[in-house]
Amino acid sequence: MQLARVKGTVVSTNKAETLLGMKLLLVKPIDIETWEEKGDVLVAIDAVGAGEGEVVMVVSGSSSRQTEVTVNRPTDLTIAAIVDTVDVGGRRVFEKFVKEAGETR
Repeated sequence: MQLARVKGTVVSTNKAETLLGMKLLLVKPIDIETWEEKGDVLVAIDAVGAGEGEVVMVVSGSSSRQTEVTVNRPTDLTIAAIVDTVDVGGRRVFEKFVKEAGETR
């Protein structure tokens, strides 16, 4: 498993039949030590309803085909979770902002 940030979307009108209806997102891995994005931007199937800018957990290889959404699909990278918080060494390094009703930020 790897943490990554959603960078954008991919639209493909011509694709394998087993990918029809799948939401494809661009993700960039995050280095847990520095909390900086690193490496190449990758395409992942979204199994959880993630959106641009969110920090997500991605799974690769055969694990990427273990969600209800991706069983028997030709994928090698799947977004399996949207991250709420990350604590490293007893210190919170990431917390997802959740807007309360009526709040502006």
